[in-house]
Amino acid sequence: MHMDMQAVYQARWKRVADATAMKEPDRVPIIPVMEAFPVYYGGQTIQACMEDYTKTEACFDKFFADFKPDLGWDPVMIFPAPALAAVGINWFRWPGNGIDNPNIMYQYIEDEYMKADEYDEAIFDMTQFMMSKWMPRSFAKLQGLKKLYFRNAMWFGFLGTLGSIDDEVLESFEAAAKSARVLAGWNKYLADYRVKMKEQFGMPLAYGGFAYAPFDMIGDSLRGTEGILCDLYDQPDKVLKLIDHVTEYAIQDQIAGATASGIPYVWFWLHKGVDEFMSDEMYAKFYWPSLQRYIVALCDAGLVPVIYAEGRNTTRLKYFKDVPKGKVIYDFETMDMALAKRELGDVACIAGNLHNSLLTYGTPEQIITETRRLIDTCAPGGGFMLDTSCLVDDAKPENLMAMFETVERYGLY
Repeated sequence: MHMDMQAVYQARWKRVADATAMKEPDRVPIIPVMEAFPVYYGGQTIQACMEDYTKTEACFDKFFADFKPDLGWDPVMIFPAPALAAVGINWFRWPGNGIDNPNIMYQYIEDEYMKADEYDEAIFDMTQFMMSKWMPRSFAKLQGLKKLYFRNAMWFGFLGTLGSIDDEVLESFEAAAKSARVLAGWNKYLADYRVKMKEQFGMPLAYGGFAYAPFDMIGDSLRGTEGILCDLYDQPDKVLKLIDHVTEYAIQDQIAGATASGIPYVWFWLHKGVDEFMSDEMYAKFYWPSLQRYIVALCDAGLVPVIYAEGRNTTRLKYFKDVPKGKVIYDFETMDMALAKRELGDVACIAGNLHNSLLTYGTPEQIITETRRLIDTCAPGGGFMLDTSCLVDDAKPENLMAMFETVERYGLY
């Protein structure tokens, strides 16, 4: 790495670390989560970059050359379409597959990929359930996995296990292998680009892992919103038991993966615990205890949970206080940031929340005013990072640049 870029990299790393520890860094860090914006800014389409992931490189190069965040996002949000198509993914739509416009962001299709009467099965053996039920329901070309059973393959049990591998199973393996080869290339491409981010642009990677509240893991991916809502009333004990089960392996897997990455920041994408979704009583029973356990475990492992609080979480601030001091970042979408500063200022770093609608439809003058307001409100005493309200897609470049330039000039301590 060139000496100048090494110094830039270290300065950015320290700036974020100081803010995380609720200290005053040299200036307010700026950490917007980039999704499709670099693709648009680089003159490509989402469809073109998903179909050929190498096309993202020039786009992100241009972004980092012109914009200089303190934590950077590689093209990880632009998934490789050939890997998705190879396994026939059912819960995803993207340009060229269910979406006609080549520049409309991909979409998640929620459904009940675990049935209401399958809690006991998932609790008893989550691996078997995921392999034989969730995977075939989620991927049209992996139907053969329904026939696999490895739990009792000991001794000559392997004869039955391997004997169940018929042509349908082999076809599923072939589809999985085709997807795996694409993903292996994509992962190497991302790894190489992260080196480039560091050495050419002095840019620390923003994430060492992605995480979810255990309740969301079940509600988002297994039962769906309607299903999990009904379960809270119809079978609450089983919901809690599966949450506990999921929390345990999520903690183990996340600590192993994020520690190996060398990047401490683990981003929690919160979905179903917003103010409008569940009562305080329900939140205290089903949502917060497992999330808090997860957060504390990562802090104890030397990692930094970044709680990306999507939606409105005003009534949750009293819970958010119950975390290790100076070890957590709360990044808010819809929040009175003055209130967040008062409630959490002696516990955790807060981040947010310049609204994306302003970046898309506002003017540079409005962006400057709002950025200064957030800095004036949240920066004194440290423990604040400037972010947008959600992942950045269709922003006006001049508005995004106004946000960056205002932080660089006005966010000095």
